[in-house]
Amino acid sequence: MKKKHHLWKVRLAALIMLMMPLSSRATVAAASEGEETQTPSQVGWLALGEQLAQAEAAPGTEKATNEATPTEPAHEGGQKVSTEDLAKAAQNPVANMISLPLQNNMNFGVGPDNKVQNVLNIQPVIPFTLNEDWLLITRTIMPIISQPEPIPGYGRTCGLGDIVFTGFLSPAKKSKFTWGAGPVFSFPSATDDVLGTGKFSAGPAFVGVYSDGHWLFGALVQNIWSYCGDSDRDDVSSFLMQPFVSYNFPGGWYLSSSPMITANWKADSGDKWTVPIGGGVGKIIRIGKLPVNLSVQAFYNVEKPKYGPDWTLRLQMQFLFPK
Repeated sequence: MKKKHHLWKVRLAALIMLMMPLSSRATVAAASEGEETQTPSQVGWLALGEQLAQAEAAPGTEKATNEATPTEPAHEGGQKVSTEDLAKAAQNPVANMISLPLQNNMNFGVGPDNKVQNVLNIQPVIPFTLNEDWLLITRTIMPIISQPEPIPGYGRTCGLGDIVFTGFLSPAKKSKFTWGAGPVFSFPSATDDVLGTGKFSAGPAFVGVYSDGHWLFGALVQNIWSYCGDSDRDDVSSFLMQPFVSYNFPGGWYLSSSPMITANWKADSGDKWTVPIGGGVGKIIRIGKLPVNLSVQAFYNVEKPKYGPDWTLRLQMQFLFPK
């Protein structure tokens, strides 16, 4: 209705122009040819004529312009990035995109009294372009831990855990399959003995990602060994594998599963493995123009150490900064 009303106003203005004296119309024509006899009112007549021509030639243009698609405001290399592409980039550990995930893990059934452990991982991901062929994807994990008492009477402990840094060397060229490989380092930054290992540790890390259509899946694998640190603390030899799979829907919704399977090679045989199964849902939203990835996943541990958690609830808010 508004569009028709606007079109009639333009036609009426053009009709008034036709009723002008011939000399006035000649002046406007001269203005359109670039002569210096233009006045603001004459330019206004020309603009009205152009609006009429555009409105009649492409009647749907105004609506298409005014109703911009809210799911594609981000750009990469001058091209629009869809919300689904943003979701897939957020799920890819070696995506060429700065992001700041805040991942909160609530572990239920920890310790002899089945308490709740809470681990908030602050894990900025910052990529660097080394040259036209290679990227360096850096990921730092800073855990803020609320640890239930390991033995009765000890009390709950809160503070910073061991900081972990990973640097993935990854191809810059985009393809359905991409990968990254590099070192992983763990630093004894824990503010209390029960929150960390007390050891400097390092090892290799590898990630492979395949993306096709709505699907994205892959796995991250790493193993670290201690090489120095507090001599009174146990040596470290630990394994982590995180398989992940996601199915992305238009509009930013997705289903996902990314359990973290771990093994402590120094533990007794019955306490080595933690094997969770589960999954959840997520969505890309926007805070102003900033895309944010929100997700929730739940996992049940089918295999765990004696005092390990029975299940985990993971909540994540990931701020995305696409180029």
